Amino acid sequence: MRKTNPLRSDIAWSTADAIGVHGYDLCQDLMGEVNFGDMAFLSVTGRLPNAGESRLFNAILVTLVEHGIVPSTLAARLTYAGAPESMQGAVAAGLLGLGSVFVGSTEGSAKMLAAAIPDGNTIDAATLPSLASAIVLHHRREKLFVPGLGHPIHKPSDPRTTRLFALAQQTGFHGSYVALMQCVSETASTEYGRPLPINATGAIGALCCEMGLSWNVSRGLGVMARAVGLVGHVLEEARQPLSMELWHRTEDEATAHSRGKLRSGDG
Repeated sequence: MRKTNPLRSDIAWSTADAIGVHGYDLCQDLMGEVNFGDMAFLSVTGRLPNAGESRLFNAILVTLVEHGIVPSTLAARLTYAGAPESMQGAVAAGLLGLGSVFVGSTEGSAKMLAAAIPDGNTIDAATLPSLASAIVLHHRREKLFVPGLGHPIHKPSDPRTTRLFALAQQTGFHGSYVALMQCVSETASTEYGRPLPINATGAIGALCCEMGLSWNVSRGLGVMARAVGLVGHVLEEARQPLSMELWHRTEDEATAHSRGKLRSGDG
């Protein structure tokens, strides 16, 4: 007979007149007392943030909420056009595209930095160039993109990164991981012969490490934040649709070369 382990979750519980979340009373301790970002921090760490953590963590989430008409928002809008009765389906469609290229690259940069400086160790600044060089050369040898670098629009620098690193300085989270990410950017720019600035996801990956968050949490932060933005896009699509026009224009342009070229039958 198979031995079973007791089922257990320490996140939340309910009784007839109370709801507990990580040891806090939802109604008395959290509702009206903490903001959405602090609640998200509680969800992923099991504790409420201090003032510095709250400011930086909320800034990270705000950074990731919105970036205009990008693949994830297009997916949400197009899905809504086909299933307007299902907002959750449209939002889910947008979230499914958060991978190694969009938003999910926070995970790649955080994992890369955590491997280079394990367990949050403080390292001598003199070792940063050799660590950065090893990271860049590994990615180049394996024909991989260095996560967290470069942006098709924000050049020569990403304004979100500038602001996040300034907030990191102000809140005491500008340490070895940020310094290493900056060194990786400089090394990669030299190695590839073109500017490769740290983008927002690279900055957030470094800051997740600075805050002691596990690298595998970082993509989840993007999912949390982008879900908010996708709801906004779906609501705008309902009021001011663009997906149907996009569909028709894409179909017209993509198939224009094939019109009038139907094969005739042999019979």
